Amino acid sequence: MAANRAGLRTAAIKPVAAGCIDMGKGLRNDDALQLQAVSSHKLHYQQVNPVALEAAIAPHIAAQESGKTLSASRLVGFCCGLTLLPLDLIVIEGAGGWRVPFNDHETQADVARQMNCPVKLVVGMRLGCLNHALLTAEVIRRDGLAIAGCVANIIETDMPRLEENIATLKRRFNEPCLGTVPRLQNLTPEQVGSYLHLPAVFETNQ
Repeated sequence: MAANRAGLRTAAIKPVAAGCIDMGKGLRNDDALQLQAVSSHKLHYQQVNPVALEAAIAPHIAAQESGKTLSASRLVGFCCGLTLLPLDLIVIEGAGGWRVPFNDHETQADVARQMNCPVKLVVGMRLGCLNHALLTAEVIRRDGLAIAGCVANIIETDMPRLEENIATLKRRFNEPCLGTVPRLQNLTPEQVGSYLHLPAVFETNQ
């Protein structure tokens, strides 16, 4: 939403979604539908979410159970197809964490590595999140990718020393914090977007 407000031509996709419901036109995922709705460049659902898996479990297991095979190169092909469109910003939402398996040899990280795209790290603020966030950031950098910034997503409002943990997160990251999203009752993309700002590279180009 921040990118749309800045006048950028945007598209947001979720190549793999586990946890989909058949709404009469095939399997649909709520996150993917929201991404489709907020993109300024309108895409067909199959462009937003080319691999829709019904079970809300690890993607590689859901794929095996539905007779499908996940391949990093195939997913990269779906994503790269969007680069032919007149877009300023493409947001690719992952499924699970950085090392979530896609098959016996590849993980979600292989898609990002093959595309050489910057990564936005969303940190769910709960006990243990600092260790998880710092380890994930370390692995992303070791994999040779840049981190565009981090987002503090408040999951547990009663987390002890919440503000102190957010402050620690900001201090320990060399990259900017792109916003802190509170726990929202009626979650909408507009609400979430109001708490986020664009990485400096996009703000500078405006």
